[in-house]
Amino acid sequence: MPLNRDFALKDQICRAAVSTMSNVAEGFGRKTGKDFAHFLDQARGSALEVQSLLYVARDLNYIQSAQFEKLYGIAQETLSLIGGFTSYLRKQNSPEGVSNSALRTSNKAV
Repeated sequence: MPLNRDFALKDQICRAAVSTMSNVAEGFGRKTGKDFAHFLDQARGSALEVQSLLYVARDLNYIQSAQFEKLYGIAQETLSLIGGFTSYLRKQNSPEGVSNSALRTSNKAV
């Protein structure tokens, strides 16, 4: 059965991907770098969920290895960007976090 027929798995992959983006956006709206980093942690968890579900889809032969590799790679790149940005935010010494202009500049990478 192809993935487009397994509505539950397809929906869960989509939900996890949307959750990744939504947590980045919600974190961006927070007032401190610490709060932003917290939401980036949540986004990381959702991106890892996408990767896990891609394994399920591949193991059930819903997607081919080439599709799996491409999608898994995109999720991995997202994880790398989130991880780098989270580290950047946590290294900031200011109790107020990063300035809004720095966040806007750094957010373009995510």
